[in-house]
Amino acid sequence: MNSIATSTRFWNALAELVQATTVEIDRPKGSHHPRYVDTIYPLNYGYLVGSMAADGAGIDIWVGSLPDRAITGILCTVDGLLRDVEIKVLLGCTPDEVEIILGFQNQGGQSAILLLRPVDQEGA
Repeated sequence: MNSIATSTRFWNALAELVQATTVEIDRPKGSHHPRYVDTIYPLNYGYLVGSMAADGAGIDIWVGSLPDRAITGILCTVDGLLRDVEIKVLLGCTPDEVEIILGFQNQGGQSAILLLRPVDQEGA
């Protein structure tokens, strides 16, 4: 299978997962992190109910302001303090919101890279 077909398959599978799952926002924009009170969430943050990430909890999700709520991309994150790696879904995020999220995820002992969903595969 070529890389374009693999990419299309990945984004379609992720879109199906998100569409079939309820998004639970447990850390609304402006709220404080439950353990690190100086950390304030710049956008809505939550998880996909009934899903499972590598840490055993629901798949993390950032929700932006775009009304269509299409998948914008994913972040691959490394947390040196927790010694874990996770994937976080970005849903309905503007380019400015993506930059804000990247800044948030790249502070302290955390590091993140972004994989944007190709424009030609949005809504596919």
